[in-house]
Amino acid sequence: MLHYLQPAKLQTKKLVFEDVFSARDCSTLEHLKELSSRRRLIEESINQSSSITEAIAREMSGGLTSQCLRDLKKLDQYLPWLETLIFHVDLVCSNHHVVHWISELKIRWSSALSSSSFFNLRGPKLFQIDNLHYELGMTLYLYAALLRERAVEILPTDLVQSATLFREAAGIFQHLAHEVFPSLQSAQSVGRPPEATPSMSTVMSLICLAEAQAATIRRAEEKGSTVSLLTKLHYGITELLGEATAILYSNAGECKDISSRFLEFLSTCKALHELRSLKYLAEELKIADQVGVAVGVLRDALNNVKKKVPGEESWRSIFRKEIDDAADMLRKLERENDIVWQEKIPCGDELPLPQGKKIVDAKPYNPQRLEKELIFKI
Repeated sequence: MLHYLQPAKLQTKKLVFEDVFSARDCSTLEHLKELSSRRRLIEESINQSSSITEAIAREMSGGLTSQCLRDLKKLDQYLPWLETLIFHVDLVCSNHHVVHWISELKIRWSSALSSSSFFNLRGPKLFQIDNLHYELGMTLYLYAALLRERAVEILPTDLVQSATLFREAAGIFQHLAHEVFPSLQSAQSVGRPPEATPSMSTVMSLICLAEAQAATIRRAEEKGSTVSLLTKLHYGITELLGEATAILYSNAGECKDISSRFLEFLSTCKALHELRSLKYLAEELKIADQVGVAVGVLRDALNNVKKKVPGEESWRSIFRKEIDDAADMLRKLERENDIVWQEKIPCGDELPLPQGKKIVDAKPYNPQRLEKELIFKI
């Protein structure tokens, strides 16, 4: 599998809710203060501005050694408090005091996927939207991206749990696409990071599903599944990533200014799993004594994939190994066909195409909020 963890590299500016919202009672004020405190822990972690030592951070998190797990725990402790605030603010959202408070809050997040979000002497470019659903959306986006990062961390040791985490991340991205970011559609596109759009959330959900299926395939390969099934599963990943790519290009207005490295990651993954699918298809055809057709499939696959070698070094080495394995398989098939079968080698439209099969789905995300009443002075 290829890995691209840039989506989790977000940064944000400090928010102090109690300095902006006017509480009518002590309970509401305490909620606002606790909300600010919980968010501050997230800010310091993702902005890498905390002065806490590794030993203290591990002790504060209950012994967690993974920074990714620590951040996920902080987000778990922040999100229900934020959901509670948003629920009560939405009840009075038309009040001019509330509108003013939210604008004073100055909710700002960076982008990890925009090509223009470069660092300068003052840090990354920040996007401000005066809407609490923007804060919720970007926080959930970070949460899903970190779940995906954690899935990659444990992939070598626990394929089942890794696939589950990818599916959980896909569910959060789906929730963002359908429930959270549509409310920001009125925000000017120039003031929105690509992460804060339904289209990009859908793309990320499809990527997570593809990665969940890839983890599932590795387990299927270990168990010795049939080449017919493996052909379909790898091509299912190709179809998922093809759908993601089509969404990106059909929603160019929402998803403009996307990092070229992110686009290369998508195209490289798609090409890699297509090649793996065609290798298994060639093996399937050989088993069925259709060696000439198997040769044609691999020849065509190699001709196409050699044009798609990525620039990223870590991806290129994986890609070239896959090409070398397919080329070695092709040489053996050609020799066998020349000596034994002497079949005609088809090309172009005469070649069969794999059928894709998708066996993973997103785990639905259920937002949580606290059972308490917040009262504002309006």
